[in-house]
Amino acid sequence: MNITALVGRLTKDPELRYTQSGTAVCEFTLAVPRDFKNAQGEYESDFIRCIVWRKSAESFANHFHKGSRTQVTGRIETGSYEDKNGNTVYTTKVVVENWGFIDTKTENDQYRQSNGNQSNNQPQSNQQGGGSDWPQGGGTTTISDEDLPF
Repeated sequence: MNITALVGRLTKDPELRYTQSGTAVCEFTLAVPRDFKNAQGEYESDFIRCIVWRKSAESFANHFHKGSRTQVTGRIETGSYEDKNGNTVYTTKVVVENWGFIDTKTENDQYRQSNGNQSNNQPQSNQQGGGSDWPQGGGTTTISDEDLPF
């Protein structure tokens, strides 16, 4: 059985894109704190890539931003691809099936203001690259329907 449940904060605004056939897809990284302290007495976090599809992707991108706390459930999906140098790169991400709010709108707005994030909750493209497999600059990304995991 492949089931995972996570609670954490988004490390940056969600990245909303559309496939060639118009299917919405949203990617984000969730910082999930570990429940124990390291040798220095600090809590560490794991940074987990997540992906949401279709209407749920559009809704997620419209409601969450950098710093938002969310809960997600889904399944772990692994894969691999060959980079420009011919090296095999292994990937792991959570395919989100359900997500939910943790903070109230007031808490969410207060966190955003206190951390200097004045986002208007609109999805933004990844302009720095930041390890995303998506091309830079936003717009439509071509993904064949055969590549979709459903």
